[in-house]
Amino acid sequence: MESKYNYFKRDISWLSFNYRVLLEALDERLPLYERINFISIYSSNLEEFYKIRVADHKAVASGATESDEETVQSARELVEEINKEVTRQLDDRVRIYEQKILPALRKNHIIFYQDNHVEPFHQQFIKDFFREEIFPYLQPVPVSKDKIVSFLRDNRLYLAIRVYPKKEENKGEETKENIEKYAGECINERNVTGFRQPLYFVMKQPYAKVPRFIELPSREKNHYLMFTEDIIKANLNLIFPGYDVDSSYCIKISRDADILIDDSASSADLVAQLKKKVKKRKIGDVCRFVYDRAMPSEFLDFLVDAFRIQRDELVPGDKHLNLEDLRHLPNPNKSLHSLEKPKPMKLTVLDEKESIFNYVAKKDLLLYYPYHSFEHFIHFLYEAVHNPETREIMVTQYRVAENSAVINTLIAAAQNGKKVTVFVELKARFDEENNLATAEMMQAAGIKIIYSIPGLKVHAKVALIRRRGLNGEKIPSYAYISTGNFNEKTATLYADCGLFTCRKEIVADLYNLFRTLQGKEDPKFTTLLVARFNLIPELNRLIDREISLADEGKQGRIILKMNALQDPAMIDRLYEASEHGVQIDLIVRGICCLIPGQSYSRNIRVTRIVDSFLEHARIWYFGNDGSPKVFMGSPDWMRRNLYRRIEAITPVLAPDLRDSLIEMLDIQLADNQKACWVDDKLQNIFKKRTPGTPAVRAQYTFYDWLNKKDN
Repeated sequence: MESKYNYFKRDISWLSFNYRVLLEALDERLPLYERINFISIYSSNLEEFYKIRVADHKAVASGATESDEETVQSARELVEEINKEVTRQLDDRVRIYEQKILPALRKNHIIFYQDNHVEPFHQQFIKDFFREEIFPYLQPVPVSKDKIVSFLRDNRLYLAIRVYPKKEENKGEETKENIEKYAGECINERNVTGFRQPLYFVMKQPYAKVPRFIELPSREKNHYLMFTEDIIKANLNLIFPGYDVDSSYCIKISRDADILIDDSASSADLVAQLKKKVKKRKIGDVCRFVYDRAMPSEFLDFLVDAFRIQRDELVPGDKHLNLEDLRHLPNPNKSLHSLEKPKPMKLTVLDEKESIFNYVAKKDLLLYYPYHSFEHFIHFLYEAVHNPETREIMVTQYRVAENSAVINTLIAAAQNGKKVTVFVELKARFDEENNLATAEMMQAAGIKIIYSIPGLKVHAKVALIRRRGLNGEKIPSYAYISTGNFNEKTATLYADCGLFTCRKEIVADLYNLFRTLQGKEDPKFTTLLVARFNLIPELNRLIDREISLADEGKQGRIILKMNALQDPAMIDRLYEASEHGVQIDLIVRGICCLIPGQSYSRNIRVTRIVDSFLEHARIWYFGNDGSPKVFMGSPDWMRRNLYRRIEAITPVLAPDLRDSLIEMLDIQLADNQKACWVDDKLQNIFKKRTPGTPAVRAQYTFYDWLNKKDN
């Protein structure tokens, strides 16, 4: 039956989020290089979006794959809509970069050359640098419609170059010989008998050998930077002797990076498939051909034909592509300050001399990353390694850092005689190779490895320390449930939280979850909410409770913080609750398919926060008539999380920790510096500070609150 409700399209909603990231580059309150970094993040996000989401839609649109969610026609229309919106956003990115960022750099005495025009005092340096550092690595490749198509590597920058043979009287045969040698016989007889035909080349830019950005000699107060490709363009005449260089433009290809595997395969077969298919990621089908929008139409038409590009794969870009590289832009002006981000705190009650086991045996502990140091979790594992009563350590691995302290500690545990079991999710996109490598390393150290479950992803972020007294007596075991991965690198960048507890009901549920991951039983959970088992029924019960309260004239209240809200069934429940008068605040960083501002969503508000750290925590609040229930865990409300993954959510039972989470939600809803409303047109409407009220920048305000509370 067709729903009476409407929803935003998932991918168009995501583009709205990514545009919000780009808008941070306009915030002049931020340090300049922080603004530049947001352009980099925006660009990197967009690249992955095309490699995965757009590639999937294009596969459906071409008939290569089938989908239960879209038809060939709807997929084609969506790709067209995506490209249209991306083109609009890229226009804004050009405007922000050229009209805001470059002038701000100049104001701070950093001259970032953007074309072939350079000051006279740099021209010899550029020629010398080109000859000595760049020229040896360049290899122009001729392009012809009638020859074998050159392979363009994924996400690599190329210069597309158009040249003409120089006019030489009475040297027709010699000129023809030179052209044939250079261009592989890509011209016909007319080229040397009076009418010059253009020749086309592509040339991969050698960023493996040469940095993307070159610092030029300073002059008085000013520092100078230049793109490597602009240095190459300024010296093309040295690469093509005997030719008149007409023009050159940057191009790049984005390729399908999704890995299609037989999800019903056994663990051994899955490992073999991934090892083989990860290597082929760089040669996937084209999903985007990005080109300098200044390129003349006849030049573009030639490349489209020569590389057999489909018209719906064309995305006009900037003069300089791959602006995700801006995160590496040198800062030669040392007086420019970087952003003073909150530095991770170490709790005084958990210094290195204090046992976390002893603390958590008395009361639950909740840490907020990156405000609290992730070293506390490492110390927790380290203590388990050296505790003689530790019987077993059980952990899920979704994404871990390279040379991970977490993995190294688990290996130390196994070498110390502890039983260690790690569930490794091999299907974590773009982390497959790292997960395979760390799994094999752990296995070699004696750790029991359990690989992906057929047909499912395990996205839960949980750890369990099982203990037994040396004389067999019962002593506390410890559970850890987190909203983020066991990754010390992202723990400094992502805003997450993790709960330590030795409550018997949670420990027992978590042990049952690990047994389920090993295929040993169909569990019953009494306290934890686990996707595909008891999560959906409990969410429906909690929403029904708030609806009943509203129907009784009491306050129905729901606050949901998550990364993404997409599942139509759960969105329908929120619409229904709104129609009954339940007041609902959503703090959704990314995809939000719920449409606010409709008759059936008039009591729902959607807030989006983008700031120094990536908001990653999933926290759910249900008012419950003044006795609030608060939950935290790994899932978003997306179809994949609720129905096709193993996710773990815990109620926060300690009143002081529950109140701490509520305080965080209240601070985020009060944010008037970095928070936006998402309106019914997917626009990001910045919240305005009411005169006379304090400025609230949620991440920094909450850090200060934690600092005072903990000390």
